[in-house]
Amino acid sequence: MYASNDRLIILDADGTTIDSFAAIERAFVRHGMSIGDLERFQQRRNLFKYLGGIKEFPRNLARQMRKVRRSDLLLSLTEVYREEASLFPGMAGFIRSLIKTDGLRVGLVTRNITHEPEVTLGRLFARHDLDIHELDFIRCIPLKEKKGPHFEEIVKDYRVNPAKAYACGDEHGDYNAALSAGIRPFIGSYGFESHKRLSVKFEIPEGFLSSRPEELIQRVIHALDIEGPR
Repeated sequence: MYASNDRLIILDADGTTIDSFAAIERAFVRHGMSIGDLERFQQRRNLFKYLGGIKEFPRNLARQMRKVRRSDLLLSLTEVYREEASLFPGMAGFIRSLIKTDGLRVGLVTRNITHEPEVTLGRLFARHDLDIHELDFIRCIPLKEKKGPHFEEIVKDYRVNPAKAYACGDEHGDYNAALSAGIRPFIGSYGFESHKRLSVKFEIPEGFLSSRPEELIQRVIHALDIEGPR
């Protein structure tokens, strides 16, 4: 029924593998602005949509934005991502382990809003001794697009049994996208959406949630039965 016996895992960038809170905070500080602590950041979970122009800034951020152009802030965010932003602790070794695992397709689907996001992510990964081109696929999609159809298409392209495919993310939309494609989600509650919001409002079972990056890493390693990062 399936032409390949490979397994497949789809990674997310912002908030899952990349510490986006720290990066966005630095970009805002460059313009004398503040996004508050992580809890407030998660309450402003649509921050990428604000910066991408899809949604209007909330009132408290709009007041700070009066003297700052959205395009300037986006340029600063791009620079921070390329020169300063970091993967979460342990993620570089984790991704390296995934890439080196035989019979495992590894790739990235992201709605990163920086200028030329593939270039941005390539430079960020390179600072962690990772070559982004060693991934099997990279898809940088517009903010308005849902990930589900892309997940489904990737699974079909590699002729993988959906039961042997996985996706990592940090938002309820990532969870829904994975389920819509028939694949197993791993959701970090340390990124753009809080554990409470994911588990209570969207009723995502605890078994899918990881409250720390290292917990998500261990869940994936155990599920795939592979050797973890050293």
